[in-house]
Amino acid sequence: MPKKIPMRQCVGCREMKPKRELIRVVKSPEGEVSLDFKGKKPGRGAYLCPNPACLAHARKSRALERAFSAQLPQEVYEMLEQQMAEGDA
Repeated sequence: MPKKIPMRQCVGCREMKPKRELIRVVKSPEGEVSLDFKGKKPGRGAYLCPNPACLAHARKSRALERAFSAQLPQEVYEMLEQQMAEGDA
């Protein structure tokens, strides 16, 4: 019997994809927002495709703010764009 693959929904494009293909955005208990490439950081998570267009769409639709139930400053989005461009950080 094949192993079950965990699926998650991208907050940008709203497509269901395997968890390993997505990048986890984490809001830590201290309130810091960052990208989690390994999927191990503690805190509330939301998932994004590794595509800058999905991050732009999530920014426009305020999807991350809804997922975290908090306002996110513009600096956070700029930091996320930079981390996504750098890759596995």
